[in-house]
Amino acid sequence: MGRHDSLSDKIHRYRGLLLVISVPMLLITFVLFVMPGRSPSDVVNGFGDNNNRKVNLFSRGNRNYAVIFDAGSSGTRVHVFCFDHNLDLVPIGNDLEIFEQIKPGLSFYAKDPRAAADSLLSLLDKAESVVPLKLRGRTPVRVGATAGLRALEGDASDKILEAVRKLLKDRSTLKSDGVIILDGSQEGSYQWVTINYLLGNLGKSYSNTVGVVDLGGGSVQMAYAIAESDAANAPRASEGEDTYVKEMYLKGTKYYLYVHSYLHYGLLAARAEILKISEDSSNPCILAGYHGSYKYGVVEYKASSSPAGASMEECRRLAFNALKINQTCTHMKCTFGGVWNGGGGDGQKHLFVASFFFDRAAEANFVKASDPVVKVQPHNFAEAAKHACETKFSDAKAVYEHVEDNNLPYLCMDLVYQYTLLVDGFGLEPYQDITLVKKVKYGNNLVEAAWPLGSAIEAISSLK
Repeated sequence: MGRHDSLSDKIHRYRGLLLVISVPMLLITFVLFVMPGRSPSDVVNGFGDNNNRKVNLFSRGNRNYAVIFDAGSSGTRVHVFCFDHNLDLVPIGNDLEIFEQIKPGLSFYAKDPRAAADSLLSLLDKAESVVPLKLRGRTPVRVGATAGLRALEGDASDKILEAVRKLLKDRSTLKSDGVIILDGSQEGSYQWVTINYLLGNLGKSYSNTVGVVDLGGGSVQMAYAIAESDAANAPRASEGEDTYVKEMYLKGTKYYLYVHSYLHYGLLAARAEILKISEDSSNPCILAGYHGSYKYGVVEYKASSSPAGASMEECRRLAFNALKINQTCTHMKCTFGGVWNGGGGDGQKHLFVASFFFDRAAEANFVKASDPVVKVQPHNFAEAAKHACETKFSDAKAVYEHVEDNNLPYLCMDLVYQYTLLVDGFGLEPYQDITLVKKVKYGNNLVEAAWPLGSAIEAISSLK
């Protein structure tokens, strides 16, 4: 019988083979240990210029939340989003976002900044409740106020913003990432990013993106991508106004975005502009039988119907004048009020029209509120306006059951204004296809088509 080798004898005999096997394994283990996590290639790099782009590292499998307050003129809304390391939206429970809203907006509390800040508490509590405790300290929370606060006089808006900052510092466990009044170009840019992100267009050529018209309460924004040659020829904006073109580097592609915000021409602000023209006389845009007043900001306007009732033709004349369609244009082509139109092009051929455009269309019964994206044409607003203008105020609630009572007297005015804005203001053809959008399908979910998602993408992209 042969002798049995001891373990040490076997190791000594096969030491050469063991060395050949162990050295590569040790090298592989070392490399895996020291190698950093791979950074996502498709991170959106903020809104800086091409030479200042940032790529951020996300831990593999990590989740990042963002909380965005949209403090508009008609109310405040909070959005909570969650992203994976590729900047793809992932569900929070059963939904891709948490969305809550309250009314009135911050501007309602112009004389009481503390009350304005406290009005956000229920929304803040809701947002914090869905962010995991261990992530709250690194979760950015932003408050973006829009046209409602822009329109306040004196230092009222500054005092409200300071009160909100104090509230977040004292009551929130989230990471405060800014409490500001968004300028119109920021709002328009974020909205454009939101819709094109949800449609999967970011990273494609500018001609494969869609343009956006966003009608808020105090302002209306238009944004669309233009050719580099058009961007190079963009005129200088008037003193005190935002530049017409923003350069953005998104998912590996540089975009030149034409964006302009028209303050005083959101739906609620436009009512005031139209009522100013009729001054103290009756107004042909008000439903027959209504006599009252309309308050916007701190100013109150007479809002009484004409003896003959509402007239679509006469109302359209007032809307046309309120938009200053005939104001001198010093550029190649203007929209209204002497504003450059961006030059047009492929980035504008498909328009997505959002916010109050969708709301009034649904309330006027020519689209279903349950259909989040629907094709229409501008003339649909004209047809709806004609019907609304022929309706007496006393009958309006029965005909338009989904319109809030305080909006009923102005339904003719709103629809006429929207048609005039699209056709005379932005130069669309009456029978041109446009897309009304409330939410956009993203995977198997529907996501609100609003600027806060664009802001959240920027906030997450800037995480250290």
